[in-house]
Amino acid sequence: MKKAAFILFLFTCYHLAAQQRNDSLIQQLDSIRSLDQEYRGQQEIVRAKFANDTIELTRQIDMLFKKMAAADSANMIAIEQILEKYGWPSLESIGGLERSLTIFFVIQHADLPNQQRYLPMVRQAVKDNKLRPSSLALLEDRVALKEKRKQLYGTQVMWNIKLNTYTMTPLEDPDNVDKRRAAIGLPPLDVYLQGFNMKWDLEAYKKSVQLSSENNTIK
Repeated sequence: MKKAAFILFLFTCYHLAAQQRNDSLIQQLDSIRSLDQEYRGQQEIVRAKFANDTIELTRQIDMLFKKMAAADSANMIAIEQILEKYGWPSLESIGGLERSLTIFFVIQHADLPNQQRYLPMVRQAVKDNKLRPSSLALLEDRVALKEKRKQLYGTQVMWNIKLNTYTMTPLEDPDNVDKRRAAIGLPPLDVYLQGFNMKWDLEAYKKSVQLSSENNTIK
């Protein structure tokens, strides 16, 4: 009798889990993720291939950006429909955090109006443990820069096509950036920037900001 009850319990748990899982939504999100990454994954290859030909590098990057923009637009329409239908899906329904990140990536890569529109929903998803705080930091920084404010967490770097390297974008209170990063689970800035082949030099950054400010005040 106990064995039968246990088997019934397992069957019930399995049945409930199957009901929670949305296979069609999972498949859709996987397709969206593939399209989101298709052209972004080609950037480093193109930059390495045409590193010594600035004109061709510019042409190739422009072509990639146009393809990315079209893909991002199509993905944003799909994500908008998903969010209107389901809200931010539970991790159980989409098979875990990775597909929740897919929704985030599409918002992160969208235009400013859509980023501003969905930023409150991303914040709520973090509160509901559907996203990590570190993901929110990426969007907060990107929105800040597009709104002509300085970023807080140093997550955003800019490609300098003439120097063929990345540079740091404007950063608020750089002396305490690592404290802010640690508070949301991000590694120190010097570790993060290694992924972009950059070295973080706090004093050099502050001097460059000061020099830029002085140049801008010269009439």
